[in-house]
Amino acid sequence: MKNRLFMLTLGLMLFTGAQSQKYFTKAGKITFNATTPSSPEKVTGVNRTATCVIDTKSGALQFVALMKGFEFERALMEEHFNENYVESDKYPRAEFKGTITNNAAVDYTKDGTYAVKVTGKMTIHGETHDVTVDGKIVIQGGKISAVADFPVKLEDYKISIPGLVSDKVAKIASINVNCSLELFKG
Repeated sequence: MKNRLFMLTLGLMLFTGAQSQKYFTKAGKITFNATTPSSPEKVTGVNRTATCVIDTKSGALQFVALMKGFEFERALMEEHFNENYVESDKYPRAEFKGTITNNAAVDYTKDGTYAVKVTGKMTIHGETHDVTVDGKIVIQGGKISAVADFPVKLEDYKISIPGLVSDKVAKIASINVNCSLELFKG
C-alpha cells in the first residue's frame, strides 16, 4: 500500500511538469480531534506519514494520508476508528487535491509567513466534497511548511457515530495539517 501511495505521488509530480519547482514530504503530520466536553478521554488521532506535494509555480498541491496511519492513545479507539468509522480496509486513504488560489502572493525565494487560501476536493470515506481552507505557507532556509486548521463535518463524509457514543464523539472534527517539505530532487 505504501508503495502504491509513493507511486501515486511520484506520478503527480511528473505529471505537473518538468519546469516547476516541487516540494515534497512523506512525513506530513495530520491531527484530528473529535473530543466533546462529555468525552471521558481525548478522541484524537495523529498521522505522521502523510504525503504532500506542492508545485510552487502553479500552486497545485496534494495531500494523501493512509487512514491506518492515524495513531491513538488507546488501541481500542484506533480499532474502532479503522473498522467502524472510516472503514479503512474499504477506504484506505484520505486525499486532498487543490490549488493555492493566491499563489502569486507567496515569495518562495524569501523567508517569511504567507497567508494562503486553498481550494480543492477532499475525499474521505469514499465521499468527495469541495473544500476551501485558509492556511499558511512558511518559508525558512529553503524549506517550506504548509499549515492549516479546519473543521470536517463527519456526516458530510458519511461517517456515522453510533448512538451509544454520540455524545462522546464530536460531529465536527477539528483537523490540523502541518507538513515540512523539501525541494524534490528526482
